[in-house]
Amino acid sequence: MTVPLNGVPLADHAAVYATLDHAGFTDVWSSEVAGADAFTPLALAAAWQPRLRLGTAITPVFTRGPALLAMSASALAEAAPGRFSLGIGASSPVLVRDWNAVRFDEPFRRTRDVLRFLRAALRGETVDEVYDTFTVRRFTLERPPAVPPPIVLAALRPGMLRLAGAEADGVILNWLSADDVPRTLAELGERRPGFEIAARIFVCPTEDATYARTLGRRLITSYLTVPAYAEFHRWLGRDKVLAPMWDAWAAGDRRGASAAVPDEAVDALVLHGSPEHCRAQVRRYADAGVAVPIIALLPTPEVTAGGAAALTTLIAQLGTEPSGASA
Repeated sequence: MTVPLNGVPLADHAAVYATLDHAGFTDVWSSEVAGADAFTPLALAAAWQPRLRLGTAITPVFTRGPALLAMSASALAEAAPGRFSLGIGASSPVLVRDWNAVRFDEPFRRTRDVLRFLRAALRGETVDEVYDTFTVRRFTLERPPAVPPPIVLAALRPGMLRLAGAEADGVILNWLSADDVPRTLAELGERRPGFEIAARIFVCPTEDATYARTLGRRLITSYLTVPAYAEFHRWLGRDKVLAPMWDAWAAGDRRGASAAVPDEAVDALVLHGSPEHCRAQVRRYADAGVAVPIIALLPTPEVTAGGAAALTTLIAQLGTEPSGASA
């Protein structure tokens, strides 16, 4: 499950983590956009629910210096030895340049360089290296983790996918359908031993299809107009399906862009329907090769109206052990 859950204060997430654990969820993965940072929700989970695995999906490689990123990852790996995975990725120009005032230059090489730096630093080595995109002089972690965390790489198109397969411990996929998974995985090439495949999957468990599709169109318009995601979906073969959206967006017609997203695109990329139907659709990702399907739970009318009790029931229905869930 993606955490923190919308509408629930971080201070109240002890009950959320317990509910997830009781419902059969094994992992909680954070993100870092404009809400919580990637590490704080996981630090709370490490303390409150020691059986859950933890992961960042993702921590951008531009918005922290290499040493600070290594320190943050090392601290969480020390707090949760053997059950934390560090997910990194390039992120986007909006988040990096527009919101964090950092230049978004050479994202592929920056990601590769940060991956290589982290590999050495988290092993406790002294790093004194001139990389293509930055230089680090004699940095050594004072508290290197006893169990260095696996480093998983967010990847969309072939170049980054091949980098993930060659040098990372896993890959994180995003904004793709279950039918897109085989083509994406084919680009990974030869992988490191124990390589893990994760994917964030947007799930809106409501049978109000109009609501779900309206929300899905808004999300698709926000994300898939970002150049990297647009190129990803062109590569996947959605150039004709999404071309009207891209054209309207380029013309400055935000409302028209959202209206141009067809139902078939929404239904492929944002799962909706009853919780049982959504579970079956998530299972399709697992059947296609995703070892860690990460649900990104979207708000529903039912949970908005029913509050915490409705959320607890929904988590139980989405989990693998629905009869055993409790707050």
